[in-house]
Amino acid sequence: MAFVLRKSITKLSSTPFRGGAAAIRGISFSTNTPIVGGAGDRSDTKSVSDDSSSLAYSSLASYNVSGGSSYMRGVMFTEPSQPIRIEEFHMPRPKANEVLVKTKACGVCHSDLHVIKGELPFPSPCVIGHEITGEVVEHGPLTDRKITQRFPIGSHVVGAFIMPCGSCSFCSKGQDDLCEDFFAYNRAKGTLYDGETRLFLRSNAKPVFMYSMGGLAEYCVVPAHGLAALPGSLPYSESAILGCAVFTAYGALTHAAEVRGGDTVAVIGIGGVGSSCLQIARAFGASVVVAVDISDEKLQKAKLVGATHTVNALQEDAVEKIKEITGGVGVDIAIEALGKPRTFLQCTQSVRDGGKAVMIGLADSSARGEVDINRLVRRQVKIIGSYGARARQDLPKLIKLAETGIFNLTAAVSRKYDFEDAGKAYEDLNKGSIIGRAVVNIA
Repeated sequence: MAFVLRKSITKLSSTPFRGGAAAIRGISFSTNTPIVGGAGDRSDTKSVSDDSSSLAYSSLASYNVSGGSSYMRGVMFTEPSQPIRIEEFHMPRPKANEVLVKTKACGVCHSDLHVIKGELPFPSPCVIGHEITGEVVEHGPLTDRKITQRFPIGSHVVGAFIMPCGSCSFCSKGQDDLCEDFFAYNRAKGTLYDGETRLFLRSNAKPVFMYSMGGLAEYCVVPAHGLAALPGSLPYSESAILGCAVFTAYGALTHAAEVRGGDTVAVIGIGGVGSSCLQIARAFGASVVVAVDISDEKLQKAKLVGATHTVNALQEDAVEKIKEITGGVGVDIAIEALGKPRTFLQCTQSVRDGGKAVMIGLADSSARGEVDINRLVRRQVKIIGSYGARARQDLPKLIKLAETGIFNLTAAVSRKYDFEDAGKAYEDLNKGSIIGRAVVNIA
């Protein structure tokens, strides 16, 4: 599997992009007018009165885009046999209730790796990356005034990988993690919720799909409901993982597992998400937190972020060891964070009667899990899937956990890469050599 990053940068052109409609895989895409305008500072926005229209905010925003550039770079995936590479794109333009973010950092996640390896079907070519921090530089035309006030130009933000539309049947009930539009458009078609991408190649104006917001790029467009304000006390780099690694762990333990003080918890697979589960379980008062992995190095770090016990599944039977630790009964809650059939089975076998086995690891699309049906029925074992948290209600809470030090971001992020080395980051992730979470610094 090739992960070498290849630059594909064309000569700068002074002619802005004015292309017409384009189509790919039966989905219609329309182009947008590029950002034009010179340099400016944030003081320009202070003259805008409270009752000014959202269009006024948008027109001023062009001056916050670096040098008024009409182009940006992003990391594009084409197909599993080809390396991901840096390409130039026309500056993406937000639409109503969307925000253009100048990306500062983006987390390196196994979900992207699954796409790169062809294990998770997703439209291509696409820009990967889905947990970001950055600075607001533009609001889409006709954006709701409450959004422009919540995220003014120049504000720091965190972006969640599940970007709720805010109006579907699930979002209206507060279940942002099941947003219909996110799954129907972004995960199924690689677009935002009007059925269109915001990314077009500079070289030929061809549309490129977006994995979530396509965050491994210098700029990205994010539906506003997928954002939360990042306080100045928190760094851009480490805070990027709040949008997926911590977000996924929080959703699993809060909404799926409903962990309570005194619960016993096992986490199987101690990567970026698994290690976040350890921290959150301890923060919620779990009395026993068992970390299971096959890497002694990961297990050693697990002890530093919340694990009370560790189990190397290569050296001993993980299920039997968990039962031994819990007096023969199993844990109240087991979290599977790897997405493998073997660990799926271990997860269901590790819980006590009436316990909860929560599955959060994405798998190869052909993978299938086994379960003991009779025990499931007779002993009321609960198997629950969990994809992530709920952006509007949960992301601000995660930020507060990090701001108060309850969640240790510094301990969670183990490696940082420059933008040009993004290919190396995914290569290292594929090798299993990243302990915890890695982040790509973009600006």
